[in-house]
Amino acid sequence: MSKHDPIDADLVRELANLVTETGLSEIEVEKGDLRIRVVRRIEPVSVQMAAPAAMAAPAALAPVPSPGPGAAPERGKTHPGAVPSPMVGTAYLRPSPEAKAFVEVGSRVEVGDKLLLIEAMKTFNEIVAPRAGTVAAIFVEDGQPVEYGEALIVIE
Repeated sequence: MSKHDPIDADLVRELANLVTETGLSEIEVEKGDLRIRVVRRIEPVSVQMAAPAAMAAPAALAPVPSPGPGAAPERGKTHPGAVPSPMVGTAYLRPSPEAKAFVEVGSRVEVGDKLLLIEAMKTFNEIVAPRAGTVAAIFVEDGQPVEYGEALIVIE
């Protein structure tokens, strides 16, 4: 494709839809001289905090064993400090197997601090803290598959 040929708008739309449908943050395709990169900016998920009296006691925040096969993960889902998964993928609590975890229970985090990674279609997506606070619970293990909307971490 030369510099004077128009870009295939239908291909760009199709790639943008694919990025949105799969929850990816970006996709790039290359064929010959044509290279198209579509990037979607993923904003941290915001959860409105309830009044302190309405929050669960810290003892109720302990991770719950995984439900049996076919059961929907409900642990921590309704807690006002829960950080839900924005996509389906595999959660990683550390940047590499030998590295220290991004956060642990009791860690103090600020808005935008990296909490974990979710791999979806060979792309690692950073999940960042939507609010400042203390990590009260971590509901996923390193390398665990996660579903869209599943509670990953609680920040109080």
